[in-house]
Amino acid sequence: MLGRSHTTLTSLTAQPVRPQPYLLHFNPKLSLNADGKHVRDGLSTVLRTGDNLWVSCDERTSIERLRLNGKHELQGHCRYELSELLDLGDDAAEEIDIEGLAASDHYLWVIGSHSLKRKQPKPNEEDVAKQIARLAEVKEEPSRYLLARLPLLLNPTTGDYELHREAPHPTEPGHTLCAAQLHGSDDSNELLDLLAEDPHLKPFMQIPGKDNGFDIEGLAVAPDGRLFVGLRGPVLRGWAVVLELLPREDKHGRLRLGELPGATEKYYKKHFLALGGMGLRELRQRGSDLLLLAGPTMDLDGTIAVYCWPDALRCEQDSLIGPDKLTRLFDVPHGFGPTAGQDKAEGMALLDDEHVLIVFDSPTDARKPAPHQVVADAYKL
Repeated sequence: MLGRSHTTLTSLTAQPVRPQPYLLHFNPKLSLNADGKHVRDGLSTVLRTGDNLWVSCDERTSIERLRLNGKHELQGHCRYELSELLDLGDDAAEEIDIEGLAASDHYLWVIGSHSLKRKQPKPNEEDVAKQIARLAEVKEEPSRYLLARLPLLLNPTTGDYELHREAPHPTEPGHTLCAAQLHGSDDSNELLDLLAEDPHLKPFMQIPGKDNGFDIEGLAVAPDGRLFVGLRGPVLRGWAVVLELLPREDKHGRLRLGELPGATEKYYKKHFLALGGMGLRELRQRGSDLLLLAGPTMDLDGTIAVYCWPDALRCEQDSLIGPDKLTRLFDVPHGFGPTAGQDKAEGMALLDDEHVLIVFDSPTDARKPAPHQVVADAYKL
């Protein structure tokens, strides 16, 4: 169990923490999207199940699976297209902006950013007025409004976990595991509809994610089926937000948000965390605690740190978690100077009870020792 003394552990983290490198190998035939971007250059989330590591790139519609084949190497790249496992409709080819993965009770949970997107200007173009006008364009991409679960089963022959659209339950005869996604319309879902009236979040729902608008970037699942959703934004007066949900399957095979005892807003709890102005990048359940990867909400280089929120799964009501109730474990280096905008820690997996693995968006060349490879960092907790 992690220590509870915030002061003691904060002083310990003043010393640099040396990470252990892990080398991820990707299949060249599976690694490029339609625009030629390599999966290793946009890793947004990472999760371990058994000997498998699951990752996703924020500009794809797929989930990638690797296998731990050496002490610190992962190979055997396999890709699962979500359009073959879920009913994505007209958005099947649009990027989902997957920002969170979690696993429990024979299901893999997947969540998109649910954020709006502001167009990026091109400062080197001659038509300056046109590029300035691009900054006023905000795009809505309903493909990002995804919260879904997929049957996740171990293949005893290969030793790999596999995703399915539908599969028999491995220990409950006669019960079938089925893929399902949160009920919604073509341009919204149940969660967004509720938050559009939330007293804290309503003002931010029409603001793009990278402008401190609403932006999901973390997911964890409790053994009883509750989901904890981390928000990169908004950050409210320095306080980050975690939403707690309880999705249930209805008679039509859709996920609906169930009532949460103790919740002020009935269908979701809100937890406000004092993370020094940082938003959430990833959440991981460890016993009754949550491990938090926190970083800037805006598009900038800034402090990235790993925290422990003790007994997070035992909060019976909406909560205000002050700095004395959080333990800052260590900071994660990020790009600066000549590497500004690179090596942004985006995903965190629990390797075992004592180690986490961090993956990076926009990795530096130093993290890419060969084509189709990238280095992730493991830290001891």
